[in-house]
Amino acid sequence: MLSKTAEHALRAMIFLARQDQDQLTSAEAIAKGVGAPQNYLGKTLGSLVSHGIVSSSPGRNGGFRLAMPADELTIARVVDAVDPPAAQRTCLMGGRLCTEDEPCEAHLRWKVVLDLFRGHIESVTVADLLFG
Repeated sequence: MLSKTAEHALRAMIFLARQDQDQLTSAEAIAKGVGAPQNYLGKTLGSLVSHGIVSSSPGRNGGFRLAMPADELTIARVVDAVDPPAAQRTCLMGGRLCTEDEPCEAHLRWKVVLDLFRGHIESVTVADLLFG
């Protein structure tokens, strides 16, 4: 249900939530910590910065940290920053966008699954993932 980019973004947020929030963490350290290619994760971190989820400081001693407390950062906010909601509604049956007006054969049942999933990720925070 999550793209590889969203998975990496969530792993990066969990990684950053475990760090001292007074310290900046380099993109290299984050990439190594979550098992993602650094250039790929760098672009993902850029999206998270532009959405106000992560703050960054450039330069040799620069890096990243969460821009908000982990208990206020929902999974949905992270996912939406890297996967626009329209991209999350791609048809289960073949990569097209399903709509209420032009549904595929699985649309109605799959929409229920997606709506349940969406409800959960809107209520679960990064802190919840850390502490259960």
